[in-house]
Amino acid sequence: MRIVQTAVLAALALAVPGMQAGAQDYPNRPVKFVIPFTAGSSTDIVARALSERLTPALGQAIVVENRGGAGGRVGADFVAKSPPDGYTLLVNSSAHTVNPAIYSDLPFDTAKDFAAITSLASLPNVLIIAPSKGIKTVAELITYARAKPGQLNFASAGVGSGTHMNAEKFRARAKFEHTHVPYKGTPEAITEVMNGRVDVYFAPLNAALPFIKDGRVLALAVGTAQRSPLLPDVPTTIEAGVPDSDYDFWVGMLAPAKTPPAILARLHAETVKALQSPELAERLKSLGATPMPMSPEKFDAYIRAELASNTEIVKTAGIKPN
Repeated sequence: MRIVQTAVLAALALAVPGMQAGAQDYPNRPVKFVIPFTAGSSTDIVARALSERLTPALGQAIVVENRGGAGGRVGADFVAKSPPDGYTLLVNSSAHTVNPAIYSDLPFDTAKDFAAITSLASLPNVLIIAPSKGIKTVAELITYARAKPGQLNFASAGVGSGTHMNAEKFRARAKFEHTHVPYKGTPEAITEVMNGRVDVYFAPLNAALPFIKDGRVLALAVGTAQRSPLLPDVPTTIEAGVPDSDYDFWVGMLAPAKTPPAILARLHAETVKALQSPELAERLKSLGATPMPMSPEKFDAYIRAELASNTEIVKTAGIKPN
């Protein structure tokens, strides 16, 4: 037994300095950002903007790889099963905490298979409607919906998407029935709203803003707790009379579980510096996004709170896998 113990201790003595050295010279080759959605999505745009600032800070190229599919599950699974060495990172959205509430067969454990680095930004959704519908306020929308239960159509960018969850939380707090109409993505949903074939949509602000400015859709409210600087005259859904109806669509960065703490600390420090840079802050502002850096510990706690909150929304709305 003493021989075995001695061998184990010797192995640990060799391994620990090796791990420390690996963290000290990190990174010494390109780092990969895995985006579990298509190019051009809000998550993708934030990740690419961040990569431009992190590349010189880390001294290595950052390769952005889109691994879309299954509502973000494909890309997340790839990262969960990647080596925990800091070279394969996940930049995911709030879908990270929605999928576990909808799908019971995830090939990974959201709470255990990832190490939080930091949240990056919050991106508001905006409730839009075609001017031809004749509804100009949230109060008028709710009155109409309650008078005709189930007849108001809500578009979404897919089951479990941030646009869907925002709508379901708003509807539950406003106490009316509706019909959910999922589309393949935001462009199609906005087009259908403009054409009047679907009534309303909690659209990502950056995608809806051009159509709001040219009058093709009307902005009734933003879905976040605070107004957007890009739409200062548009109230939040809370200000419009629906308490506890805010929903944060966020983007954050994670690594595989068991990534060395020193590497996580380096990534966190450099990412926060990047988010605080005037250039990246201005880029995010143009998207309607607000930087929201957190410590790894706070981001981990935030994720766990989001898991509970989204589970409640899914249960209340009776959302089922598509």
